Amino acid sequence: MLPKSIHPSLEPQPKTLHTKPTLTSSITSLLKPLFSPQIPRSWIFFTVLFIQILLLCNLRIFSSSIPSPLPAPIVHHSSHALDQCGSGKVFVYDLPQTFNYEILQNCDNLNPWGSRCNSLSNNGFGLNAAALAGIVPEDLLPAWHWTDQFVTEVIFHNRLLNHRCRVKEPESATAFYIPFYAGLAVGKYLWLNSTADERDRHCDMMLRWVMDQPYFKRSNGWDHFITMGRITWDFRRSTDHDWGSSCIYKPGIRNVTRLLIERNPWDYFDVGVPYPTGFHPRSKSDVTRWQNFVQERQRNALFCFAGAPRRAFRQDFRGILLSQCRDAGESCRTVNCTGTRCSNGTSAILETFLDSEFCLQPRGDSFTRRSIFDCMVAGSIPVFFWRRSAYLQYELFLPNEPGSYSVYIDRNAVKNGTVTVKNVLEKFSREEVRQMREKVIEYIPRLIYANTKDGLEDMKDAFDVAIEGVLKRFKEQEQPEFQKWK
Repeated sequence: MLPKSIHPSLEPQPKTLHTKPTLTSSITSLLKPLFSPQIPRSWIFFTVLFIQILLLCNLRIFSSSIPSPLPAPIVHHSSHALDQCGSGKVFVYDLPQTFNYEILQNCDNLNPWGSRCNSLSNNGFGLNAAALAGIVPEDLLPAWHWTDQFVTEVIFHNRLLNHRCRVKEPESATAFYIPFYAGLAVGKYLWLNSTADERDRHCDMMLRWVMDQPYFKRSNGWDHFITMGRITWDFRRSTDHDWGSSCIYKPGIRNVTRLLIERNPWDYFDVGVPYPTGFHPRSKSDVTRWQNFVQERQRNALFCFAGAPRRAFRQDFRGILLSQCRDAGESCRTVNCTGTRCSNGTSAILETFLDSEFCLQPRGDSFTRRSIFDCMVAGSIPVFFWRRSAYLQYELFLPNEPGSYSVYIDRNAVKNGTVTVKNVLEKFSREEVRQMREKVIEYIPRLIYANTKDGLEDMKDAFDVAIEGVLKRFKEQEQPEFQKWK
């Protein structure tokens, strides 16, 4: 018996129906052998081809999901620093030391009545106010000083030297600071029989130096600013025989922005800044700690007045207020500041403001007085009798709505006896008083000068607000609609 043959030609063949071949059947008949399991290379070929087709389809779908190309993003180096200096950068002139540091070194001779060295110590903040122990929280005592009211020149100079937006290349500056201690320089000549030339000498020398600088010549002073640490009237002498210096009337300073503790409301270049108080926080937490302290303070008196009468004046308004305060009994507290008793602040003044709901703020030797800021820092609500005492002075630093933080009483009505201060203040409800006090306390940071090189983190103090205001006005001056004169 013969074995079965395995040769395919000997296998029995099924019967087939012979028909005319179609195109499809022809292609099928051609491809069929290629898919035969007996031809592995064909399978590999078609597998690879299928994968390639699949990849091409997926790639097409993926590419269609990608958005149109955008412009390359602008890369900012040190973006945080640039954001902080978005309003501009400041160049501090390196003035000859005769205009600043030598004036400080000569502190024994800046005042005809005695040395000013103590009041100018500690970078202008003055001696530590140790006598306030028991009045202010113990942990805040190091933040309190006996600060002179005429030291903004020193405070601003020191802060600007360390300012985050200070540049040492003038070509990249938006603003130029002139660190001339104008108020300290003229102080010793104000009360003596000094000549007009003596009162103007430092200012004349400074202007000759500054006006020779190329960046001053470029702008004619429009992008320059200076701190003058006294009231504006001390620099506005019209004739040789009048009071003070004529520095502001000098041609070279005509277009220079001037930061003063009291401004002329009708002079665009005068900018009012707060008088320095005794509180100089070292950190943001110092400020919030103090705000909480004055917020929770129990106040036993309705109002108070710290000052001295001006008996030489006819119908002395201060004398009238003192008289009304005495008549009010326990509703009013007074601090007698005759002579120099209240110079640079006293513990009695701070304690009186802390204990009173309202503090009376008549005009001083001029329309403004430091007491306004001592009062508000203590959380007491100021009562004004002249609009020029605050409302037309410190727009950058105080709320836009005067009635939200203060009381205004017509002084003429007080003089003729139509109203009394006590009657006016008693009409405010507890809720109204609370709201006014909260607004005062909210604005405390803007009224104080911090004792730090870098400021109070994200909290702006008076220095920060002032510099921001200067840079903003310089930016506005560059707008096409702003009209400059030569």
